[in-house]
Amino acid sequence: MAVEIRLSAAEVARVRFAVSPLAETVLGLRAALGVGGHGVHRPWLEQARPVLARDPDAPLLRALLEGCLPAFLFPVPDERLPAFASELAGLRATDPAYVAAECAAALGHRGAGLPEPPELLRRTAALLERCHARLLAPHWGRMRAVLDADLGRRAVALVDGGVEGLFAQLHDDVVWREGDLLVHGRRRSGTPWTVEADGHGLVLMPSVFAWPEVIVDHDPRSAASIRYPATGVGLLWERPTATRAGLAAVLGRTRAALLEALGEPLTTPDLATRLAVTPSAVSQHLGALRAAGLVATHRTGRTAVHLRTATGTALTTAPA
Repeated sequence: MAVEIRLSAAEVARVRFAVSPLAETVLGLRAALGVGGHGVHRPWLEQARPVLARDPDAPLLRALLEGCLPAFLFPVPDERLPAFASELAGLRATDPAYVAAECAAALGHRGAGLPEPPELLRRTAALLERCHARLLAPHWGRMRAVLDADLGRRAVALVDGGVEGLFAQLHDDVVWREGDLLVHGRRRSGTPWTVEADGHGLVLMPSVFAWPEVIVDHDPRSAASIRYPATGVGLLWERPTATRAGLAAVLGRTRAALLEALGEPLTTPDLATRLAVTPSAVSQHLGALRAAGLVATHRTGRTAVHLRTATGTALTTAPA
């Protein structure tokens, strides 16, 4: 069904972007259940499906996700990039009455066998926490880089072409018509479902696992929202080239692997998870790579983000 989102001039001024680690977890697990998603994610799905199949609450998750998606699983973030833990805490604190209403609206009679809302929330949140740690967190640095790059691209579109230019590039299924957004407007007919932003504005959220679909909240509690496929998803799961034996012999296997991984900005915990070594070991190796001019580090507060330098890139991409 086509969806028409009505935006006043004041609400157009409140259009903003956000990324939701919680939503990416839900949509990724939905794909792993074989309910949605796309073959572009096959390398990740091959890892995720056996893990999810062994989880005792996988049938509960399937019941929630195999049809229309209950909106309580997709809260709109209040900030550009919330932490997964804060989104999960918000999910656990969701009003049970709202959960019951959403299950009834999205699932109909299929929701009759679900646990009572408090138990449903507890078990679903615990499952999402387990699966995020095991299946999403090891890849989140790369996923975040793709999502951040998409946000940068949209920011340029907004500067160059205003709101009209932004929506013209967002997705083929999104049409801007003088203050109204028609989602699926180019390929579906009939009377659209109307969504009023009610003064809260619109939040646009790039997504890895929504690809190639656009997802709209039909009955938002606050801001209207559109989740759209991020540009560059097709490159996300490409297998990295093997570390060159000569480079590993000079630097050592761990430092060579660090240099390979830092083709994207990553934190010390990200690197420790990816390489299966301790954060202190990562810090020690990064110090040596920085001293050699191969890695640069940028600190914001207590968070340090690392990226290889042009010299480091030249070493990792030089012909073998």
